[in-house]
Amino acid sequence: MLDIQLFRDDPQKIREGLRRRGMETAPVEKVISLDAQRRELLQEVESLRAERNTGSKEIGRAKDPTERQEKIEAMRAIGKRIDALDEELSGVDLALDTLLATLPNLPDQDVPLGADESENVIIKTVGEIPSYDFEPKPHWDLGPELGLIDFERGVKLTGSRFYVLNGAGARLQRALIAWMLDLHTRQGYSERYLPFVVKEETVFASGQLPKFEGNLYRDHEDDLWLVPTAEVPLTSLHRDEILTKDDLPRAYTAYTACFRREKMSAGRDVRGIKRGHQFDKVEMYVFCQPEESEAFFQKMMADAEQVCAELGLPYRVNQLCTGDLGFAAAITYDIEVWAAGCQEWLEVSSVSNVRDFQARRAAVRYRPEEGKGTRYVHTLNGSGLGLPRTLIAILENYQQADGSVVVPEVLRPWMGGQAVISEQ
Repeated sequence: MLDIQLFRDDPQKIREGLRRRGMETAPVEKVISLDAQRRELLQEVESLRAERNTGSKEIGRAKDPTERQEKIEAMRAIGKRIDALDEELSGVDLALDTLLATLPNLPDQDVPLGADESENVIIKTVGEIPSYDFEPKPHWDLGPELGLIDFERGVKLTGSRFYVLNGAGARLQRALIAWMLDLHTRQGYSERYLPFVVKEETVFASGQLPKFEGNLYRDHEDDLWLVPTAEVPLTSLHRDEILTKDDLPRAYTAYTACFRREKMSAGRDVRGIKRGHQFDKVEMYVFCQPEESEAFFQKMMADAEQVCAELGLPYRVNQLCTGDLGFAAAITYDIEVWAAGCQEWLEVSSVSNVRDFQARRAAVRYRPEEGKGTRYVHTLNGSGLGLPRTLIAILENYQQADGSVVVPEVLRPWMGGQAVISEQ
């Protein structure tokens, strides 16, 4: 949520930031108008309440019955006026909050201007693209041949874009999750196991609602939502709390299955298990003081890159342009790994500094110093990493001429010492 004070103090900054996101007709004036109307109503209500309090005291002191009755009638009229204004104020509050909830975060000045993902900027590439003396297979051929991926039974169980992992394939997925959680714990994050279904206010606090409602799975009977990412419940871990300065920073890591109702057409970009309605992801999340958020942004990037490096996967870092920036993010870097069979770069992580945008929605504050008010924390989130694309890159990059797949050395303790995956 954007700071309403910024609309009052520097509306041009809001207009310019939203224009950079491609919102030429953003309702900035409407927000300013509703805010002014709200403050006028509040002022009138407070004035009437003060008048009623004074009048009530005068009624208690009145000796003359006629004068007393007149004051009682006057106070009743004021009470009715206050009730009417409160109702009007509630309507204005709702309209203002609804409008503010539709506006994205303002992009950082360092975010490059661009219309869409084609204008993202490659910051660096790390590692060598592997070469082979045979033609590497894509995972949609390699996986079934090794008995690791079963597309047909996934479709039979649920429908298109679902699959079953078998044997060593399932264990490799589990090994990746466990290894990444342990690595992030060593990096200074505290692990959490979270619900995979959450309340509507939890989804709203992270910025998923109302914009992405059509992409989320919802249980209408209990009014619960399946999480699209662990970022959603992690944002609300401290919702409606006031932390102390000593409580910060708070760094968390968590695994969840993720559920997204994505509209996908057939084609190269969705073949195999690259995109689905259910996938696994390990998340990193930080609550910190505003002056610390840039340092944590750089740390989180380094921590995500370490995952790729220790897995031996070539990767590159992209800075997202304004047209590809997520709704809640002020600045985002994506990490993509090379997949030798697909012959393409696959995004496995997005690391974002959200500043105080989510904290305003979730009402997460802290006291900089005792007795000196509160401030909103800054929040940051990053994938560390997302599956199944990490799994894809391992299968395709570590394949051998005989069709087997070498298990990355760092994962072998979680694979019971297995070094090579052969046909099951």
